[in-house]
Amino acid sequence: MVERNKKALLDLLNKEGNNECADCGCGDPDWASANIGIFICIDCAGIHRMLGAHISKVKSLRLDSWTDDQVEFMASTGNLAAKAKYEIHVPPFYHRPMAMDPQVLREQWIRAKYERMEFQYLERQTYLSGYKEGFLWKRGKENSTFQQRRFILAEEDDILKYYQKADAKEPKAAIKISELNANFTPEKIGNPNGLQISWVKDGSTRNIYVYTEDGKDIVDWYTAVRAAKYNMLKVAYPGGNDADLVTRLTRAFVKEGWLYKTGPRHNEPYKRRWFTLDDRRLMYFEDPLDAYPKGEIFLGHKSDGYKALEGVPPGKQDVGNSFTIRTPGRDYLLGAETEEERLEWMDVLRKVFDRPISPQDSTAAANLVHKRGNAPVLNSILGK
Repeated sequence: MVERNKKALLDLLNKEGNNECADCGCGDPDWASANIGIFICIDCAGIHRMLGAHISKVKSLRLDSWTDDQVEFMASTGNLAAKAKYEIHVPPFYHRPMAMDPQVLREQWIRAKYERMEFQYLERQTYLSGYKEGFLWKRGKENSTFQQRRFILAEEDDILKYYQKADAKEPKAAIKISELNANFTPEKIGNPNGLQISWVKDGSTRNIYVYTEDGKDIVDWYTAVRAAKYNMLKVAYPGGNDADLVTRLTRAFVKEGWLYKTGPRHNEPYKRRWFTLDDRRLMYFEDPLDAYPKGEIFLGHKSDGYKALEGVPPGKQDVGNSFTIRTPGRDYLLGAETEEERLEWMDVLRKVFDRPISPQDSTAAANLVHKRGNAPVLNSILGK
């Protein structure tokens, strides 16, 4: 009976929807929730165990024994049926985590579905109101300490603001929700609930780094931002397609990491800098948690002369694992810490250069490049 049931379970993986994790989409799931009736990957199985067996009874398809009744339940349910039940009211702006997303996003997605049942009961989706207020731990601009700050998100005013003191009447900063990006960066911030908020201020990218002690709270903040941006976009583009609009809500960084960089005259010593590729904006920092980058490069299309080249030009000093970013304004000579990192950077950069410039790209270029006085680069990007 044991072998028969094991074979029956593995055969169920061939049924539509069962061949990938019900929660993160990872292929070839080896685990299951026997009482929910879904097939899941090992990482999501670990999160299900955290919920407790009264919510999700986790079993291995290959290592555990299964009763006939359990196998019959899995056969009668499966991933597609469970999604129809537990995800019936997932808002279009809600970020559905994938396997590579941070733990906090995947955990809260799973808790939202099976523990809080947020997508079966709309009143449990507390991020729909367009207003949120609370305290976040924020890193200081001039030092590395995190202190509690009161934050208020108000969709009707298109503002996210924070206050130095809880009883302060004037905010320390007011950020347009429509212009900010929110991105989970737990490893960089050093907290599993770490969130980076970025926007362009006076022609340069400004970053703040925050976290909460509760995973649900930081994901609710993140989702409230996405909800507000989505609602404003629906007003601005009433006929807009949801699939297109959600790509403009928040975005994960394409790649981050340490690189070595020399100066514009190419005769200065190479210095180690933290690089962040945010869509078409390549920024470099002395410290990964700096409020402002040391420099920013807007990356245009290959037809305008943007290239990622192996090595450095002849006669230039080479720090090893080197590559060159060619732009209309100058060449940037860089070195990675490993050959693998060099190849990864060149690959993602070439994909950016291959992608056509969109109207949103042109706006971003104008906000960033023009204010920094780099007219030739801006004209190249805008086709002038």
